[in-house]
Amino acid sequence: QVLLVESGGGLVQAGGSLRLSCAASVRTFTTYTMGWFRQAPGKEREFVATITRSGDATYCADSVKGRFAISRDNVKSTVYLQMNSLKPEDTAVYYCAARTGGTYYYTDRRAYNYWGQGTQVTVSS
Repeated sequence: QVLLVESGGGLVQAGGSLRLSCAASVRTFTTYTMGWFRQAPGKEREFVATITRSGDATYCADSVKGRFAISRDNVKSTVYLQMNSLKPEDTAVYYCAARTGGTYYYTDRRAYNYWGQGTQVTVSS
């Protein structure tokens, strides 16, 4: 069983920054490809960013490219999402996800088999 716990959400003004963390309770963190998704009220959960098991490659959605960055610390079993230049449309619940194995990174939420409880990010205008 994989337990993912997100933290770092909150209320921020437009243009501000937040860093989300997701701590994984696993034996070998490098077993898992990691991703971040978000879900705004009334909308489907959407892909935000993903990172390979080793951390050597990342990919972000076009809507956040250049503003958000995903990284991981395989010693601390933690994945991060650095969010800069936040916009009101970034307001959502942000979820951390883990996929067992994987040869690269994955943008489809169906590829992930473990999910955190989510952390709320609210960006005021």
